[in-house]
Amino acid sequence: MTDWQLVVIGGGPAGLSAAYVAARRGVRTLVLERAAHPRYKTCGGGLTGTSLAAVADRIEVPVHDVVDQVTFTLDGRRPFTRRHRAGHLVSLVRREEFDDRLRAAAVAAGAEVRERVTVRALDQTPDGVRLRLADGATLLARTVVGADGSSGVSARHVGVRCRQVDLGLELELPVPPPQQTRWRHRVLLDWGPLPGSYAWVFPKGDRLTVGVIAGRGEGERTREYLRRFVDRLGLSGLPPAHDSGHLTRCRADDSPLRRGRVLVAGDAAGLLEPWTREGISYALRSGELAGEAVADGDLAGYERAVERRLVPAMRAGYRLLDVFSRRPELFHAAVATPPGWRAFTRFCLGRADFGQLVERMPVRTALALAARLPSPRASLTHQP
Repeated sequence: MTDWQLVVIGGGPAGLSAAYVAARRGVRTLVLERAAHPRYKTCGGGLTGTSLAAVADRIEVPVHDVVDQVTFTLDGRRPFTRRHRAGHLVSLVRREEFDDRLRAAAVAAGAEVRERVTVRALDQTPDGVRLRLADGATLLARTVVGADGSSGVSARHVGVRCRQVDLGLELELPVPPPQQTRWRHRVLLDWGPLPGSYAWVFPKGDRLTVGVIAGRGEGERTREYLRRFVDRLGLSGLPPAHDSGHLTRCRADDSPLRRGRVLVAGDAAGLLEPWTREGISYALRSGELAGEAVADGDLAGYERAVERRLVPAMRAGYRLLDVFSRRPELFHAAVATPPGWRAFTRFCLGRADFGQLVERMPVRTALALAARLPSPRASLTHQP
């Protein structure tokens, strides 16, 4: 058994952010990752201004494309494209490269990273936390930050509860030069036929990331949506380099973020944006907050910081998702207007989160009016 001041479970953006911050401040830190970097992750890989700001002092972001225009469709209909004349909106990365840069930064800050290690159980003791590993070994830590995903051991130990569960399906498609040229600097967002669903195309050099997301329980219809979407784009004949899916889980408002000396961050805590299901910025920021709390010796401060800095935007995201699920055509029409496009670009650039945007009087009024309109489709229900 080895004693560590901090053991981080999970080597993704949340865990590596916690490790980087803590190790930089002199905390003896170990990261346990069950895979080996670089490893593929199901993820659109779009970095907003908020994400870029979070890693600006750590890494050179391995960008494969910079987006300055967005095409919007409503289940394949009513297409329109908007360009951001002032420059790029979103940077697109491949997660295997991005996460590996974060790993290198954490190591440079003083953290140790061990790969191909699986944690089976956590047991809290008067002196800290005992981690039981799959190979039978045991580690002792003064504090643990769990960043091993929504279905990992740390979320179960803390007792994380979810309000919303969605199924995301994704293809990584190697594409020939004509398709690379067609999609360069442009993403496509399609508001889908299922309540709360949408699809995307993200260009990354010689690949396209194509995916859809919808509420869990609609698995076959979600798969059919992806098939129709890919066919509509003329991409159905391309063999994917990766064909994957995963569940995203968004926390209930009263879900715990800590149990004793175990904190959870990122997906393990259910921290992500409920409408877009964007999770990278929440992982980076919650990981930083966890690392700071450990270094400060104020674990309860982590809970306060998350409630103050992340939760308000999540609550606003639920409001947006509720209206979007019932009336996606209203969102499609709104983003086509100059005020709607400005709000969209402010979010992408990290100049305003949804909590700040929905507090603006025009947005509050529009959401209130939309909430009163009858829904032409079934109400969205998510089963945790």
